[in-house]
Amino acid sequence: MKIEIKYRDNHVVEVEADSFVEAVEAHKANLIGANLSRSDLVGADLTDANMTGANMTRVNLSGADLSWANLAGADLSMADLYEANLSRATLAMANLAGANLYEANLSRANLCGANLRGANLTDADLTRAYLARANTTGAVGLKPQT
Repeated sequence: MKIEIKYRDNHVVEVEADSFVEAVEAHKANLIGANLSRSDLVGADLTDANMTGANMTRVNLSGADLSWANLAGADLSMADLYEANLSRATLAMANLAGANLYEANLSRANLCGANLRGANLTDADLTRAYLARANTTGAVGLKPQT
């Protein structure tokens, strides 16, 4: 099966894979500006991937490993990140409005200036996460940092 990954500059890459997860599952993947909107990436290993500025609206990343990933400026609005590992990820200026981060691991993540408006952070691990200038208006389950 061929899968197309379309980048913001309209550059398209075709990948042979049995599943979409297999196509993008790659340690240190380069998906800068990619359009992954509404994709099913459940359980994908995107450790240390560069997804700066990627369109990931309504993407399903439940249980995915995004540790150390660069998601700066990415649009993850309404994304499902249930139980995702985002430890040490860079989410500076990312749009996570309405995202489901229930039980997600955001320990040591950089969320500086991120939009978390209306996000579900119930039971999310925010240990040592950097939330300076983040918009947390209406976020559910956000506990004060100690």
